[in-house]
Amino acid sequence: MDIVLIGLLGGLITGISPCILPVLPVIFLTAGARPAAPGKAPEVIAAKRSRPFWIIAGLVISFSVVTLLGSLLLGLLNIPQSAIRWAGVAVLLIIGVGMLFPGFEQLLEKPFQRLPRRKVGEGGNGFGMGLALGTVFVPCAGPVLAAIIVAGATGQIGIETVLLTVSFALGVAIPLLVFALAGSKVAQRIRGFRKRERVLRIVGGVALIALAVGLAFNVPQALQRLLPDYTSGIQKDLAESEAGQSALNLGGLVTDENRDLDKCANDAEELASCGKAPSIKGIETWLNTPGGEALDLDELKGQVVLIDFWAYSCINCQRSIPHVVAWDEAYGDQGLQVIGVHSPEYAFEKEQANVEAGIADFGIEYPVAMDNNLSTWTNYRNRYWPAHYLIDAEGTVRHISFGEGNYETTEKLMRELLEEANPDEQLPEETNVSDATPEVGSTTPETFLGSSKDRNFAGPGEYRAGEGEYEFPDDQPQDTFALDGAWTVETQYVTPTAGAGDDAKIRLDYRGQEVRTVIAGSGTIEVAVEGGGTRTIEIDGTPRSYRVVEADDPAEGVLEMTVPEGVQVYSYTFG
Repeated sequence: MDIVLIGLLGGLITGISPCILPVLPVIFLTAGARPAAPGKAPEVIAAKRSRPFWIIAGLVISFSVVTLLGSLLLGLLNIPQSAIRWAGVAVLLIIGVGMLFPGFEQLLEKPFQRLPRRKVGEGGNGFGMGLALGTVFVPCAGPVLAAIIVAGATGQIGIETVLLTVSFALGVAIPLLVFALAGSKVAQRIRGFRKRERVLRIVGGVALIALAVGLAFNVPQALQRLLPDYTSGIQKDLAESEAGQSALNLGGLVTDENRDLDKCANDAEELASCGKAPSIKGIETWLNTPGGEALDLDELKGQVVLIDFWAYSCINCQRSIPHVVAWDEAYGDQGLQVIGVHSPEYAFEKEQANVEAGIADFGIEYPVAMDNNLSTWTNYRNRYWPAHYLIDAEGTVRHISFGEGNYETTEKLMRELLEEANPDEQLPEETNVSDATPEVGSTTPETFLGSSKDRNFAGPGEYRAGEGEYEFPDDQPQDTFALDGAWTVETQYVTPTAGAGDDAKIRLDYRGQEVRTVIAGSGTIEVAVEGGGTRTIEIDGTPRSYRVVEADDPAEGVLEMTVPEGVQVYSYTFG
């Protein structure tokens, strides 16, 4: 079965990748060291031969359950997403302390001594530790894991998803089990030679505590960035293979509801028939509807529907939105229902107040659904900002357009559907909004400054999360950015390090007549464009997009931004 094979291969590749290195010492050292029984000396207690298998079994089970059901359960209980991870870190810390201090371990066991067990203390098969490891074990998010996470986060958990998850976990478990068995063999040799286990228990306990502390401060993530991902090429080949595409459908798992969307070619010149439109689901809040009432596509039969996937800080969407607004104004009374599905890329785009401000800035009056968990995004197997889906009066998807451009074709086909639905209706003249889509390759690619998605960094040195001192390079390549001064790099943005003194600077070598940056916080930004103007920008509030290269500035060149403390810079976009 392809999906099982892809899962196993994906897991096996992940299991030999650099990202699992932080847990290997713990598995190796603790596979042969077990808790002591009350009243007995740890030196004479032999670890069960099955202990490595129990550790890995616990890891596989908890990793699978947390990955598939964690987000759903936490959402239902209104518990923060990080709760499971912190619980796992706490358990690992407690187990580690217990391995160092048997008295503390026995104290923890007292509440369970009345449970029907043959001997208190012989439950040290490692299964509990494996369960805790599974909650904190975050392997590299390759294509298989990405498909599993999307399915778990959106509730699309069918038999194929479960098979994919379990097979992936088993694939990861194979190399981990090898290390666990190796650790057990080493422990047995130590016991056979020295007749004692205490040293191994101490080393294992220290390793567990070190892992717990490291996880609390994201040390494994920093270590992973220092190592080259020698499995990335294999992961890519797996994802792009025919079996991989079929099993994973990157961007969302294929379901009966969205399977026929493949019949619509991107930017086709003619209408097609691509199955019933997938439902709009998992919406947190509806905006621009009476009383926040939700819209149901089944109740919109008889109207032509345009679904626009967008995000308010995305410059591609900002250039596309004027066309969508114009269509709504021109055809809203002729049977067109526009629905904006706001699908956030940043965490700050999930805030309702920010989205409402974006709606006001763009003059959007049509309904907007806040798809914060990307449920509808996934249900449409979408992968682009913006993306337009045309649905006819019968509820069938007839045209799909990904990205910017192709507005004339989309409007032409929209008019055809409106004429089909209401032959007697006289349509107004076509809208005349200029297409500001830049030519492919003519501008600098979108540039993110956070550690999770950083790209185009010019150096010198490494770009990594945390506080650091940076300096501009002597020779900066085109389409790159560089930092100067003391900066703190967070997951989604950079900010000058507090208390470092002088203002920090960003230098950007850009191509694009319109350059915008997403900034938040409070302070005054100074912008200097080489060969152009200088200006200041007052920043005060939540993240929003600011233009830093004006129409009379050079279309390519270098700009420097001086950024004070208290200001966060997220990204640059170009047009």
